[in-house]
This record gives sequence, structure tokens and C-alpha cells, in this order.
Amino acid sequence: MDRTSYTNLAKAWEFAEDHAFTLQPEALASARIQAEEAGFPQGSAAQAAWLAMLVKLTGATSVISVGTGSVVETLQLINGLGNAGQLTAVDSSAQGIALLRSLFGKMSDRTATRLRAVNAPAGVFLPRLNGADYDLIVVSGDVENYASTFEQAPRLLRGHGVVAFTDVFALETPTANGGLLNPADRGPKAVAMREFISLVESDEQFDSALTPTGTGLLVAVKR
Repeated sequence: MDRTSYTNLAKAWEFAEDHAFTLQPEALASARIQAEEAGFPQGSAAQAAWLAMLVKLTGATSVISVGTGSVVETLQLINGLGNAGQLTAVDSSAQGIALLRSLFGKMSDRTATRLRAVNAPAGVFLPRLNGADYDLIVVSGDVENYASTFEQAPRLLRGHGVVAFTDVFALETPTANGGLLNPADRGPKAVAMREFISLVESDEQFDSALTPTGTGLLVAVKR
């Protein structure tokens, strides 16, 4: 593609993001503000909306969200469950999980979706869960969340279950210097994501695709 094509793609990303922001319900916009004021940067609005759609596309009823104060994504997954099912939120940050519980409490009278919110590292908690019991896993936040969750994904997911990893371009970390878009960025998450993408794509238990949604969305389907 020529330079004009790449410029148009960048404008298209901006348009989609702005459009998603305008469509956010007031409660979700307020949750984003609260999370960011608490020190938890929130990801792309368009990406969060796509994750809610992914719940619907897969027909998921049992979802795991692994993050670090990833409030907006988690609430959108709950919206995607459509007043049913269960979401298990795993967050190594006590403040992040407390905020999620508080925000879910305000919507609990409007949804029958069950929330299990756990303050623990993914590598500690996920091995305790029953195998072949989940339809969808979404991973974001600290770099430690990614490999430890993918290690458990083949066991946790049902047949044709999906695991999605956000921010695989490593652009959301405070110390990011261009992430994967800049070969000179040797930050911990950028280095880890370069290796991690190859790990997922080479795993014969999954079919995967890398997309530019949000700040890089890697989606893998269990064979």
C-alpha cells in the first residue's frame, strides 16, 4: 500500500474510536473516568465494544477476564453476556478489583449476570478453575497476565473456545516508546509481546489472527 492508504487507515482507526466513544452509555463513560482517576488507564472504546460483540458471536455464557484495572473491558463483557451467564474477573490489583465490584454493584439490579471477582495473580488463580468450563477468555493489563493465561487456556476452554489478548502492540504501558511499532522499544511489555505473538501463532492447539483493533488484538480459537 502507498502512503495515502496508510494515512486513510490511521484516519479510519480514529473515526471508529471516536464513534465508539459517542456510543458509550453514560454509566460506561463514567466508569472509564473513575478508573482513570484511580490510576488505571483504560483501553480503546472500539476494542471494548468489539469484545462485547465477540461474546455474542461466540454465544459465550462463561467468560474469564484477566486484567489490571481493566474496568471498561470487563463491563463490556458483562454487557455482551446479555443478562445471563457468569463472568470471572481476575485482577492482581486489589484497588482494581474493588473498583470493579463497586461499579458492578450499581448495575447488579439491572442484570442477572453473575460476577466472580478475584484479587489474585492469573498464574495463581487460573490453575484452580475447572477445566473445559469456559467459552471465552480476555486478557489485558500487566505483561505477566499473558503467558500465564495462555498456558492455562487449552485446559480451561471448551472446544472451539476463544482467547483474546488486548494491547499486544504494547502501547498502553506508561513507559511505552512506540511498542511493537518501534523496533527500538525494548521495554518489558514490548519485548514480551514480540515473543508472545510468535508463541501463540505457533501453537498447534489454536488457530489465531492478529488485528489492529484497539492497540493490537490477538485472537486465538481452540481447535
